[in-house]
Amino acid sequence: MTTDRIRDRKDQHLDVVLAGGGRHARDAGFDSIRFVHEALPDVDHDKIDLSVDFLGRRLKAPLLVSSMTGGPARAEAINTHLAEAAQALGIALAVGSQRGALETGGKGGLTQTLRNRAPDTPILANIGAAQLTRGFGVDEARRAVDMIGADALIVHLNPLQEACQPEGDRNWWGTGAALEALIRNLDLPVVVKETGAGISVSTARRLVDMGAAAIDVAGAGGANWGLIEGERATDPADKAHALAFADWGIPTPRAIMAIRLECPDATIIGSGGVRNGVDVAKAIRLGANVVGQAAGVLEAATLSTDAVLSHFQVMIRQLRTACFCTGSANLADLRRAGLQHTGPDV
Repeated sequence: MTTDRIRDRKDQHLDVVLAGGGRHARDAGFDSIRFVHEALPDVDHDKIDLSVDFLGRRLKAPLLVSSMTGGPARAEAINTHLAEAAQALGIALAVGSQRGALETGGKGGLTQTLRNRAPDTPILANIGAAQLTRGFGVDEARRAVDMIGADALIVHLNPLQEACQPEGDRNWWGTGAALEALIRNLDLPVVVKETGAGISVSTARRLVDMGAAAIDVAGAGGANWGLIEGERATDPADKAHALAFADWGIPTPRAIMAIRLECPDATIIGSGGVRNGVDVAKAIRLGANVVGQAAGVLEAATLSTDAVLSHFQVMIRQLRTACFCTGSANLADLRRAGLQHTGPDV
């Protein structure tokens, strides 16, 4: 695929998301969950410990800036703002797909400059599972990691997006075996994530058995990449095809709970439809180790580093208050906080 086609497609993706399109037909289901309020919390709000270990590093808050990107011109500014904010806040950063950078040399801000801007931040490189049977292997994965000085590699799973994308890769025969070979042969942690349709218990178990370092559920309720591809399609048949999958996928809270039950020792990243710090607290309570957000911070990321900082500072403040009002001095306490389920979604 040419540099121009990759750039144009990613620019179109960005335009759809920023315009508010491609949203899942239902929300993630966090509103069906309520914490039991503690009116007499025996904790100091300002001393609540939100830190967590993640892939060998200590985060100041359990947050991951999830994978996002755009055409090279916009991607460079976005990645700069995200990296600088992640460094200042002590949270983790995952970049968008590096396929274009690896194939065409159009880096889009995906260079060692990213590491220079965030020297203490856990940074995760990113390639797609669909490419693992199309010439991408350990060498390409190492190039993606070395390109930005990353600590780990994300391999994203996006079968719905590929099926709805007019130029998508639809032959996934052998992808599981290729993914397992990569995990076992790459000398760095490999995180496996979905892109908005969730990960089932059986797939999570399979990934853990392969040796995946973490699983990002990326559940239904936020961006729907099938719909995003439908919105950028020019053929009415492509649009109609994608529209049928408007509510497809496993909601994020349900995916987190089910995987934690089946895989009690797994590192779980909860993302997909996370709107605020209270949603972060709920995801942690349900079993996530770290919580990711992408589309929710995208507008801020197009503006400035300060805008990203302000966005996440509000989320962290909300998370701290959720801990305070459940009597949780730290995240371990939060995982034991009382819950009420008020709806059918979880």
